[in-house]
Amino acid sequence: MLYDLHELQRSFLTPLANFTDTGSQIFSNPYSPLAYTPMSRQISAMYELVHRLGKDYEKPQWGLEQTRIKGKMVAVSEHTVMQKSFCNLVHFQRDAGKAAQSDPKILLVAPLSGHHATLLRDTVRALLPSHNVYVTDWIDARMVPASAGPFTLNDYVRYVQDFIRLLGPDVHVMSVCQPTVPTLAAISLMAANNDPCLPRSMIMMGGPIDCRKSPTQVNRLATTKPYSWFQNNVIHRVPHRYPGAGRLVYPGFLQHAGFLAMNPDRHVKSHYDFYAHLVKGDNEDAEAHRRFYNEYNAVLDMPAEFYLDTIKTVFQEYQLPRGTWQIDGQTVNPAAISNVALLTIEGELDDISGQGQTQAAHELCSGIPQAIRQHYTAPDCGHYGIFSGRRWRETICPKIAQFIRETP
Repeated sequence: MLYDLHELQRSFLTPLANFTDTGSQIFSNPYSPLAYTPMSRQISAMYELVHRLGKDYEKPQWGLEQTRIKGKMVAVSEHTVMQKSFCNLVHFQRDAGKAAQSDPKILLVAPLSGHHATLLRDTVRALLPSHNVYVTDWIDARMVPASAGPFTLNDYVRYVQDFIRLLGPDVHVMSVCQPTVPTLAAISLMAANNDPCLPRSMIMMGGPIDCRKSPTQVNRLATTKPYSWFQNNVIHRVPHRYPGAGRLVYPGFLQHAGFLAMNPDRHVKSHYDFYAHLVKGDNEDAEAHRRFYNEYNAVLDMPAEFYLDTIKTVFQEYQLPRGTWQIDGQTVNPAAISNVALLTIEGELDDISGQGQTQAAHELCSGIPQAIRQHYTAPDCGHYGIFSGRRWRETICPKIAQFIRETP
């Protein structure tokens, strides 16, 4: 019912969003006489602000059409190398000849936590000059027909294993935030079964491997309410207008509301600043705001089974660090990993995955020799800063590149 009400609200807001978009252009386009009237900038800015608050945000494009390799710009193209019901494995192919083919191969496991994989655009952009990058591009659950069946946390683990096996044993697996848990589970099971396609290394960044350490607001929300509350209050059926009609999901608009509720003052200030930048004609800062919120406001629905499994397995029962997680009758035991290098990365100011939650992988992976494991805490760095922005590009990405190249 809530999903239907949300769709009704969207239908009412769409005409307003279209009207304000047109109004903004009328009062800002240099060919429009109204652009030269008094208060035109203020009117145009107000129209655009209302438009952006009311519009629907589609999945952004990756927009990574070229990269620089050894001082030379080369073309980049996207290719889907494996298709699954809930995820496509995308390869960013660089047109740089045979020399680029020898660069390390990275499987970048993107989060399935409300935003599209394009949230990692800056991550991919920084890796491309010296790495062969593959990314898990998760599909909005409302676009997956109900006939495709459910998708659980254990299915996520199996997907990661399939992608690793496709790319071969020389791949380096890099997981950001939520997927650190299923990625560690996937590699643990592969190690226990002596899988010949074990990756060379695993890089885990800002993930909830052990949420008992430095719990954050996100962690507390999951533990202050019973599992039944999440079942009864945040799971809804996809409306009939979508291919996934009837599928149970955790809607993206609820996750987006949760994101906004974590820092409401920051978002209010950001939108006020956007209005001020438009009035002043500060186009560069205004465009930066647009780019950020085009990504931030574009959300996807998560399969209900996966979302509820994550609440229970990761945030309420801590099954991975407690050693109680079983997949297909086999206990997930990270201590079985002995020859996969491990790098964990945390942000000092991370308010989503607290300090120590990702580093806990070292204690769990007791079979990995000290010589091939490292940990780094990025100073003055929040959650998004460890995979996007200046600190990511200038400090963290080079550390990952060095770690990968030093992996035996």
